[in-house]
Amino acid sequence: MKALHKLSTVGYISAALLFFICGFALIVLAGIEIWTALQPGEEKIQERFQLILECVGLLTIAVAALELGQTVLEEEVQRTVHTSAPTRVRRFLSRFLIVVVVSLAVECLIGVFQFLHTKPELLPHVASIGVAAAVLLSAWGVFVRLNVDAEKLEPQAMHEAQEEDKEVET
Repeated sequence: MKALHKLSTVGYISAALLFFICGFALIVLAGIEIWTALQPGEEKIQERFQLILECVGLLTIAVAALELGQTVLEEEVQRTVHTSAPTRVRRFLSRFLIVVVVSLAVECLIGVFQFLHTKPELLPHVASIGVAAAVLLSAWGVFVRLNVDAEKLEPQAMHEAQEEDKEVET
């Protein structure tokens, strides 16, 4: 069983490392994109604007990848306190949903700016991304609200996890 635990730890570290590599690669691509957008040339302002919006989208996904890598590393590798499954699920799901909801909201905003003047027929598709972010945020709020009672049932697990948060953050 210990060998399986070590193997899963290696898997989590590998996944976190790949998230970090993807995040940094996207940052490099965004840097190249912004450099292209700011180079003097014959491009129209609208084309430069599109490049900058693409850069914002790349950076949004990069931040999401870095945050997911950090979450996996902190929750699955660094933590030594083995809280109950419901507590771990609530914590991991909350961290994951924060990243997803913020990323979707930013992508919706980018889409609105991008298509408002160029392809307004695509705005309903962009709106569906905004609706998806709103639905996820609402569902997450319901999930958190319904889990208040579950947290009261296992206060020691939450206390241990909060104490360990202080150690992981330092």
